[in-house]
Amino acid sequence: MKKILSNLILLLLLSSISLIIILSTIGIETNKFNNLISKKINQINNNINLKITTIKFKIDIKKIRLFLETKNPQINYSDILIPVKNIKVYIDFVSLIKSQPKIRRINLILNQLDIEQLKKISATLKPSNFTSFVNNRIKQGRLNTELEVYFDNNNLLENFIVRGSVTNLKAEIIKAINLEKTNFSFFADSTDVLIKNIFGEVGPIKIKNGDLKLKLGSEIQLESNFATTIKYDGKSINLKNLSNIHKYFKNIINLEAELNNSFLINLDETYKIKKYDYKNKGKIAKANFDLTKPLESNFLIDKIKKISLTKSEVKMNFNPKKNITAIAGQYSLNEGNFLLFDLENIAEGALMKLKLNADYDKSIELDFINYQKQKDTVATFSLNLEKKKDNIKIKKINYVDGKNSIFAEDIKFNKDSFLSLKKITIKTNKKGKKNNDFTVLYGKKITINGTQFDATNLPKILNQKTKKNKLLQISKDIEIDFSSIKAPLSENLKNFKLIGKIEKGKFVKISSKGDFGANNFLDITMKKDPKNQKKYLEIYSDLTRPLLTEYSFFKGLTGGKLLYSSIFDGVNSNSKLKIENFKVINAPGMIKLLSLADLGGLADLAEGDGLSFDILEINMERNKDLLKLNEILALGPSISVLMDGYQDQSGLTSLRGTLVPAKTLNKMISKIPLIGNIVIPKEVGEGLFGISFKMKGPEGKIKTTINPIRTITPRFIQKIIDKKKNLNNFN
Repeated sequence: MKKILSNLILLLLLSSISLIIILSTIGIETNKFNNLISKKINQINNNINLKITTIKFKIDIKKIRLFLETKNPQINYSDILIPVKNIKVYIDFVSLIKSQPKIRRINLILNQLDIEQLKKISATLKPSNFTSFVNNRIKQGRLNTELEVYFDNNNLLENFIVRGSVTNLKAEIIKAINLEKTNFSFFADSTDVLIKNIFGEVGPIKIKNGDLKLKLGSEIQLESNFATTIKYDGKSINLKNLSNIHKYFKNIINLEAELNNSFLINLDETYKIKKYDYKNKGKIAKANFDLTKPLESNFLIDKIKKISLTKSEVKMNFNPKKNITAIAGQYSLNEGNFLLFDLENIAEGALMKLKLNADYDKSIELDFINYQKQKDTVATFSLNLEKKKDNIKIKKINYVDGKNSIFAEDIKFNKDSFLSLKKITIKTNKKGKKNNDFTVLYGKKITINGTQFDATNLPKILNQKTKKNKLLQISKDIEIDFSSIKAPLSENLKNFKLIGKIEKGKFVKISSKGDFGANNFLDITMKKDPKNQKKYLEIYSDLTRPLLTEYSFFKGLTGGKLLYSSIFDGVNSNSKLKIENFKVINAPGMIKLLSLADLGGLADLAEGDGLSFDILEINMERNKDLLKLNEILALGPSISVLMDGYQDQSGLTSLRGTLVPAKTLNKMISKIPLIGNIVIPKEVGEGLFGISFKMKGPEGKIKTTINPIRTITPRFIQKIIDKKKNLNNFN
């Protein structure tokens, strides 16, 4: 009995094992569940029509579950054939015994889909961003997909899982920029989409080790991490096509970099971005930028046309509240030497913060303080700047070039207009000697003081025409105190002091005095009449050359005393310049005039010890378009000149006048019987009295013509007589 029982148990065991082996491998064919499976597939989507020929009843050993399997069924989705490889339907065993089968899960494995097949399927879907992207942006690719659908106890759809992979994807991201050779695997359910092992290329940009997570709900959250390698040589793809993303892409000549990237994007139910956060970090091995519009400045000798980077670390973080860019490494300008730099740029809404530390080896010229930095010497420069709309605040500037240094803090501008500053300190040297050492303080009043100021270029700067007053916002009292000022032509002005007032960027009151030494002084006064708003300026100097060095008309003038007075408003001025007891030496225009007149002895004198003059007076009027020279009179023991003319806005000069040697003039005057009613006698007409001349042309190209004359106008003689009387009375 025991043996029979043992054999029976063994038989049952072997039968069970055999059944399990059969169910797990070959399976048992049946057609009882055809309608059930078709119904459940149709429940997933009523556009699906399933035709099944053979179903096998099998068992899943790993999950210890029974399932029905059919291979190569015919599925039509909206009359489009879906290439399904396999369908598995997992059934509750207990429900099967009760003849009320409950499906727990359906697993569909699709054959590989080509992009054209996917486009046909997407054409049957409702219009959406997804269908538009598939049909218009995706160019090629293959899709391997497996779908698992889960049902609840009432055989109703509960959840789903989609997994698979995409190979050789090509898609247009933006116009003319394609994502190519892209492969990745994916996993998705009703709440999440996970994409892993993303590899692809966007021209010279290679993407690797990427992942992307998409959380679905009332809001959509997209999160990704990926690495990029960039090797752009200007040939593989034109990165200028990215200029519609950022304008500076069009300036890239070449670029080699490795970056680790991450981003987080939140979208609402309409796919509108609510917030985002993008970060990257990596290294720039090489980068060259060719600037479409070269950078230029008044203090830079060379325009910056090309910027290069190498061995640089880069960090970026962009989000709606703040954008941060930080780069540190080596840079060069115009293919020069590579130097160290460290840059941080933070943008918070309308506020931009910039911090820069850099070495600099190009030439610099600051004309206002007569400072020149030589090329190839390395200076250090740091800048801390804030900008909000049109307002700029330079919190700190620190420039050091050997013994030269410039430090400034809290300089404020609105557009191009200066508003205020806290402090500027300048110390510079020229040819081994200190030429600037002073401080500017800006408080209740402007205070400028120091031991040295180099004003060599000051007349040239003041003579420059500017269309806009950039100091319009300044209205303050001002005090200036310099122990020494280096004036043009190597003159030195000692103990210069100025007390004044500035209104809307212009002086309205000045009282100043300086000492040239050897009992020679400089005095400047200015006052404003509040009734007519006119300003009255008077300058007296015992030395003329420092004040006239920038005017080519006075080239060759030496010695003498200068008195300048002017009455002016915002548009017009009426001025008078008077110079006494001076000489003209090696003046090209004068020598040419004398030579053309065949006054050889005077020409020799002009080239030797010089021509002496007792007085020069110039009466002139100026408006915005024209400088009118009403009268220029020069009276000397050897020669006298009377002329008038104009200079227009373009620099065109036109002068005409009369030049007469003093010997001839004196002879003529001695023969005039009555002063006041001048009639030149005939006997005076004997011989050559002098010349009339015209000088006309742009600066540097003035042409001179002469005409010998035998008679001189009474106006000329009367002017000479009047001036001689005044000089004799003064002496």
